[in-house]
Amino acid sequence: MDRRDRLRRARLYLVVEVAGLGAARVALAGGVDMVQLRDKEAGDEEILGAATAFRPACDEHGALFWLNDRPDLAMAAGADGVHLGQADMPLPEARDLLGPDVLIGLSTHTPEQFDAALDSEADELSVGPVFETPTKAGRPAAGVDYVRYAAARGGSKAWFAIGGIDLDNVRDVLSAGAERIVVVRAIRDAADPRAAAAGLRAALDEAAKDGPER
Repeated sequence: MDRRDRLRRARLYLVVEVAGLGAARVALAGGVDMVQLRDKEAGDEEILGAATAFRPACDEHGALFWLNDRPDLAMAAGADGVHLGQADMPLPEARDLLGPDVLIGLSTHTPEQFDAALDSEADELSVGPVFETPTKAGRPAAGVDYVRYAAARGGSKAWFAIGGIDLDNVRDVLSAGAERIVVVRAIRDAADPRAAAAGLRAALDEAAKDGPER
């Protein structure tokens, strides 16, 4: 199955820093489909070493492996994709560097950004932060209404709701129309990352079976 087919099937996306890769390795067995290494403090050598060591775990579970911000490191690590923020390398420049086969994700925080991203070369979009989260300190919550907007407009691109999502509120996000989610703390900080992933995966599977409540 190629990367874009796997992306279309993906539902649970975990973002961690280098120190969180141990939790990510365990969580893959609980149903995580994609892992992104996002570490603003680590140097290039540390990120590349950690990515190279972790990549086989994703392959073992058929999961996609992403790096944040850095197309050059994504290429060096053999990552499946790179995720860009609104202020990172322009997407056409990243596509020229990466070629057609590496996936590109793009963060969106407003309806205007989401609409623009639908017309871009991005393979995957994130929608949020739905709730305030310390992993995006200073960025106001976009709210569940933004999820509803994306659900109404999403078209054929894979998009993931992100930001403060956990077992306590995930069903609210899914009821608003999300079919895919990104989490950080809900799995990384859990006493049992595999069980936390399995719980979130069960909520996603239940929502897919029942259909969106909108």
